[in-house]
Amino acid sequence: MSQQLESDRMAGPAMDEVLDDLPDGVLVVDDGGRVRHLNAVARRLLEVDGRPGDDFCDVMTLQDLDGNSWLDCVDPFHGLSARRMLLESSWRSPSGREVLVTAAISRDPATRAVRQVALALRDARSRERVDRGRSDLVATVAHELRSPLTGVKGFTATLLAKWDLLTDSQKLLMLSTVDADADRLTRLISELLDVARIDSGRLSLMKEPLNLPAVVSRQLAPLSASNGRGITVESEGDPTVWADADKLAQIVANLVENAVRHGGGNVAVTVIARTDGGAELVVDDEGEGIPEEIRSRIFTKFWKHGQRGGSGLGLYIVGGLVAAHAGTVSVESAPSGGARMRVILPEGKPEAVD
Repeated sequence: MSQQLESDRMAGPAMDEVLDDLPDGVLVVDDGGRVRHLNAVARRLLEVDGRPGDDFCDVMTLQDLDGNSWLDCVDPFHGLSARRMLLESSWRSPSGREVLVTAAISRDPATRAVRQVALALRDARSRERVDRGRSDLVATVAHELRSPLTGVKGFTATLLAKWDLLTDSQKLLMLSTVDADADRLTRLISELLDVARIDSGRLSLMKEPLNLPAVVSRQLAPLSASNGRGITVESEGDPTVWADADKLAQIVANLVENAVRHGGGNVAVTVIARTDGGAELVVDDEGEGIPEEIRSRIFTKFWKHGQRGGSGLGLYIVGGLVAAHAGTVSVESAPSGGARMRVILPEGKPEAVD
């Protein structure tokens, strides 16, 4: 034990400096109930001026809402010998601040006796921000889903109630609207699934050699016919990249649809062959552009700019898909004053392919 104390005393200052740099509170107690380490964040959350060597009872000031102390309720030094982890729970400091506490119990392999208890403490306000962000996400998704569902419900209810009173042209108009709203719902759900795959790192790619100008032209043909806006395509070189065909088409479609939605005139798409074997995809619109101070936010979830509609997921998905291909995407100013989206894709040729 004396050797352990001497070792702790020599390593103590260096360890305390490391622990003070952590964002969460850390409190480590030995088998005798004496504090071994207590960082600055833990002192602030526990509202004590504790030091190594202090009694655990004097430092651990947290209580539940009924005034019961953490030590009395948890008692990490007794109980089941198999207990090694204490799940996160909420407690209150003397001033009423909510503190989240987790703990790990280190035991002697032979006797199962407690050798050390390490506690991690976190201000609950950080968790509140995360929960608020999740609530905002749910509210946004619910709003986006409710809008087309309201149209579907309204028109189907009218068709069922007044089928015999409606003309064929009225029925056709209502059914066409229901079909369009169903397509919108399908597209939104697909976007949400893509977001989930990107966030969880489960996005899989099936790479193959693709001629980028051909992919762009093929993807833009239906878009040009449907929106009535001028979409021009130019190629500087004839680059081929190794990419997932569906994901690459989705990148092109999302960028061009975003330019059509927010731009005020024609949309210009340019494919550029790079000297390193990769390629660039540049999409210019003639809208108002995107101010420099908000450009860092445009690839975040549910980001919207201006009064035009949309789910706010398109550019976030573009960022995730481009990153999955080891590429980069950025926003600049177009020569017309609008926004320019620039995607840089590496050649991406697998090493196993000659």
